Amino acid sequence: MSDQSANAVQRASANSPATDVRVSFKRWLVKTARNPYVTFTSLVQPIIFLVLFVEVFGAVSEGALAEVFAGDINYVTYLTPAIVIMSTLSSAAVSGIGLVDDMEEGMFEKVLVSPMNRSAMFLGKVLSEVARIVVQTTIILVLGYVLLAVKTGDSVDAYLQTGVAGFLGVIGVTVVFGGVFMAYSNIVALVTRDQEATIMLANLLTFPLVFVSSAFLPLEVLPGWIETAAVANPITYGVDSVRAIMLGEDVMTVLDVTAFGGLWNTVVPSIAVLVGCLFVLGGFAVRLLRRAARADVQ
Repeated sequence: MSDQSANAVQRASANSPATDVRVSFKRWLVKTARNPYVTFTSLVQPIIFLVLFVEVFGAVSEGALAEVFAGDINYVTYLTPAIVIMSTLSSAAVSGIGLVDDMEEGMFEKVLVSPMNRSAMFLGKVLSEVARIVVQTTIILVLGYVLLAVKTGDSVDAYLQTGVAGFLGVIGVTVVFGGVFMAYSNIVALVTRDQEATIMLANLLTFPLVFVSSAFLPLEVLPGWIETAAVANPITYGVDSVRAIMLGEDVMTVLDVTAFGGLWNTVVPSIAVLVGCLFVLGGFAVRLLRRAARADVQ
């Protein structure tokens, strides 16, 4: 089918773009809910990681935290931002698998020649993944506070010092951060068009990056080469921005920024870096997607 014919089919749609977004959003939510592996990794695995890391590293990390932070910071509070970013990373890194699955089953071509608006089709997919990220972030934040309350009896104000605004800020950071790795995952999917390759390449890059960042311990107590590598690691900026919001203070060590004051010295440059990564990777993903759409419709 030619591009003109495909465009004619699109114009024949009786639905508004908003309706097409809603249909696509619902389809991808249902598809995700019916996949037990995705549900497990998105919701259950981060909870397991949070409990295990607190129990394993909590006792040995107190000295490292005392060296870096003037106040008394419990490891649960320090670790929760890392688990939030890890869970977002896990969800975003498998974004391309659904796209490959549609390609292999022929659904990708069917949707392209349907009356559904193409932009709305992919926006619905992105929004379904954002919804999953918001839910799992909320669950992890609540669980982190429960663990802290059980261990120390601290109030929620000591756990999330910026309150409701801070909670919304954490959600915003995870959405931007998730967008970066959604774009990366879909780039891999569009290049390989293979589920196994998409999973392997996503895991090969993303999970080692978690350990070459400030996720589990302050960079000051880690080897120098890790601190050097962390400068170019998006996960560092995701974790630091969430941690700064939760603690209400500047925690960044990879960049020396003093222009904004307080926690904003971490949040503003971190978001700028993440938005820049999203712009580059997202633009490349959209370009590949348009090329794949033209090839499959013809």
